Amino acid sequence: MAPDSPLAMFTSADGKTRLQIRLQDDSLWLTQKQIADLFERSNKTISEHINNIYGEGELEPDATIRKFRTVALEGTREVERLLDHYNLDAVFSVGYRVRSVRGTQFRKWANQVLTEYLIKGFAMDDERLKNPDKDISTDYFDELLERIRDIRASERRFYQKITDIYATASDYNKGAPVSHSFFATVQNKLHWAIHGHTAAELVQERAHSELPNMGLTSWKGKQVTKKDVSVAKNYLSPDELKGLNRVVTMYLDFAELQAERKQSMTMKQWATKLDAFLEFNEHNILTNSGKISHKIAQQLAEQEYEKFVDIRRVELKNVVSDFDELISKTKLINKKK
Repeated sequence: MAPDSPLAMFTSADGKTRLQIRLQDDSLWLTQKQIADLFERSNKTISEHINNIYGEGELEPDATIRKFRTVALEGTREVERLLDHYNLDAVFSVGYRVRSVRGTQFRKWANQVLTEYLIKGFAMDDERLKNPDKDISTDYFDELLERIRDIRASERRFYQKITDIYATASDYNKGAPVSHSFFATVQNKLHWAIHGHTAAELVQERAHSELPNMGLTSWKGKQVTKKDVSVAKNYLSPDELKGLNRVVTMYLDFAELQAERKQSMTMKQWATKLDAFLEFNEHNILTNSGKISHKIAQQLAEQEYEKFVDIRRVELKNVVSDFDELISKTKLINKKK
């Protein structure tokens, strides 16, 4: 199954059935084959029940069926297909009809997983992660670690954690300008360690209206917006992003350990500790405030974005014009016939 959404592992009480189940949009989603395996019935029987459920109007297909891309081993080949998946409403309806003992067990498990996911924002199978099943070809543990590193390195999470840590400094003042600038200093030093630029310098260098997606490698939503173009992390290559996530995670662990020792330190001493951390890990150390401010970099990026929008608008207009021309030629050919 493709790992583009969270997966939860269901194991039956007798241990005979293990299913990797997709978790998305506040529900769990199973293929018809998984439902058959779950309730220990044939695919034909499950298919008949599903057809009756929709035929009798018990459920609406549009609300309970989604297509998801899955990857399965067929012989020695990995084959990718789009398959229908059924949500919990559909699965429970089938369960009532087949009257399987597994139905009650699965319902309790599903409710527990969903509750944890909705309240905490994640659901984890701790035992499976600690002791991976040798019979399952794909282990997503490394992907999980990478995603956690990316979350920890997000600007909001990083700022919150750094603020909590540096609040332990003896001369920390929440409202002081130096406290606000200190976060930018830490962020810039970590960026510099990976690609040799401050965050602002990176935006200035890589934001370009004529590049695909304006030079961005990641952004929120379906297309690049004005809000995306001033975020330095959005311009990083995959290797740079991986490196930044790792060094941020390492530094947070280091700083948390220092704070937990409860040794009194000033903001200046914290800055010295950061340089010592980077030097120990053989990274280059930023010794100035950079060549350009965040404000100017943001202005430059937004100017490039306005040009980018104009270019995109012209390209879209040309596509429409080409389409209109094709329609006109088609009409002309039809008239000659």
